[in-house]
Amino acid sequence: MPRKTHSDTQPIKQAAWFETTHWSLVLKAGHDSSPDSDDALARLCEVYWYPLYAYVRKRVGTVHDAQDLTQAFFARLIEKGFLHDVDKSCGKFRSFLLASIKHFIANEHKRDRAEKRGGGRQNLSLDFVPLDFEDAERRYCIEPIDTMTPELLYERRWALTLLDQVISRLEQEFEKSGKSVWFAALKPLLTAAPDAPSHREAANQLGSTEAAVKAAAHRLRRRCRTVLREEIAQTVTAPDQIEEEIQELFQSVSSEFFP
Repeated sequence: MPRKTHSDTQPIKQAAWFETTHWSLVLKAGHDSSPDSDDALARLCEVYWYPLYAYVRKRVGTVHDAQDLTQAFFARLIEKGFLHDVDKSCGKFRSFLLASIKHFIANEHKRDRAEKRGGGRQNLSLDFVPLDFEDAERRYCIEPIDTMTPELLYERRWALTLLDQVISRLEQEFEKSGKSVWFAALKPLLTAAPDAPSHREAANQLGSTEAAVKAAAHRLRRRCRTVLREEIAQTVTAPDQIEEEIQELFQSVSSEFFP
């Protein structure tokens, strides 16, 4: 019997891993809800609900309507059977969420919205998706939205939310290893901002050498790329969608951050 090479086993391991990513678990469960799929959907919604709110807020124009529609949408999302007809070939949670909210808003406009939204508020489990609208509105008010369509704003905010997740994970890793000071000094080196410090300035801040800081920054960037792909993997269903998602998302923020 021929021996399996690394190239033989790697696709199998990758495929097995993608069976347990958040979005894959949700799609696999479909209308037959399970604790694992419920937890996976809750995690995705908790992280990415603000991009959806920004889209709705930009589209409907008023705070009250945006909050009510967002709240009612998540109430509908967690109803049994809502995911039954999701096209598993679409692959991406980002695309699914945007298409779903567009469809939901279109339906709402055909009905008595006041009555419909009231029902949504009663059915929503805030434990499932904690919606902090006060914070969301503060964030929305500082968005550069004047020339953006709702779709562009959604894509931009999704990408920046993803980056926030990546940075948060990296910061936690440094904290666990007792190197929070190093992370604070190295974090600005991840960005393309013109005011980012030089390696020498970071070294002076840390009381270290420029060579050591360069090496640490290189390791951080490499780790950042890995974490970025891991986070994106939670929202897609196949490995080949990761690079595609990176290209699509970072067109709107590449001038600000690209690890």
